[in-house]
Amino acid sequence: MSFFARFAATIAVALLSSTVLAGAQGYPNRPIKWIVSFPPGGSTDVVARAMLPSLEKRLGQPVVIENRGGAGGNIGTDAVAKSAPDGYTIGFSAAGALTVNPTLMEKVPFNVEKDLVPVTLVGTSPFLLVASPKAPTQSLSEVIAAAKAKPGELSIGHGGNGTAMHLTAALLNQMGGISTTLVPYRGSGPVTADVVAGHIPLGITDAPSAIGQIKGGAVKPLGVTSLKRTPSLPDVPTFDELGLKGYESIGWYGVIAPAGTPPDIIAKLNAAFVETLKEPEVAERIRSVGAEPSPMTPAQFDAFIKAETKKWANVIKTAGIKASQ
Repeated sequence: MSFFARFAATIAVALLSSTVLAGAQGYPNRPIKWIVSFPPGGSTDVVARAMLPSLEKRLGQPVVIENRGGAGGNIGTDAVAKSAPDGYTIGFSAAGALTVNPTLMEKVPFNVEKDLVPVTLVGTSPFLLVASPKAPTQSLSEVIAAAKAKPGELSIGHGGNGTAMHLTAALLNQMGGISTTLVPYRGSGPVTADVVAGHIPLGITDAPSAIGQIKGGAVKPLGVTSLKRTPSLPDVPTFDELGLKGYESIGWYGVIAPAGTPPDIIAKLNAAFVETLKEPEVAERIRSVGAEPSPMTPAQFDAFIKAETKKWANVIKTAGIKASQ
């Protein structure tokens, strides 16, 4: 390369770097689009909208939510991945799209590591093993004993094949050394309803779907799947406490941005979200839908995503779970 060619290349790089830096320093100077990978009205959408007033105040610009649900979160997440990396399009995605779908599905339209950058985890929500009051098994130890005595005879309902609740039940089988029949439903609500009615003895469900029935005595919680007890049901022990050491399965969602978004912008976004999650009113709203505020640094969220991806890939492979099952 000639001197003049090298000089021109150096100038071009310097101009690009100064442009990116100037954009980051002046960020944001117009509205930000926040793509939520879930339909309006769901618990994740509720959390996003609860955060808006504080986010807009901290960022000094409107934050406009655009709901793009479908394909297990892939549609909205893909839209973020294909957006300009300028900080004016960010996303709200969850465990399915960011850690499970890339292993479970043959084709995913984006690469989590190459096309996206983590901003922060927002909230985590454990699952529950619940039983009908009429079921013969009224504790986790009784479930494990019954399943070992008669492999395959005990049924556990879950929220659908390939969902986090399906994987949660599969992990119970694996860590408990048991074989149960896992019965798919169309969501956690129908699972809870059938456990209440006694149509199925056990179910893996989430707190928003079951908490009312639990407090009313219609179903009995046998254990919670997080490592720590959930504040919304403090009397329910964890699987870890009940003998399945290290057992953890949580639903979660967090903020992402397109790969290539300048680090200064990621830092500003992270600070705005973290401070918002610390506000008592916002935290209480998140807890009201059965989740726990869980802010992280971008590096911590990146490590969390990688660990979750590895964990669930092993569960999926061991259980032989397919997306079409």
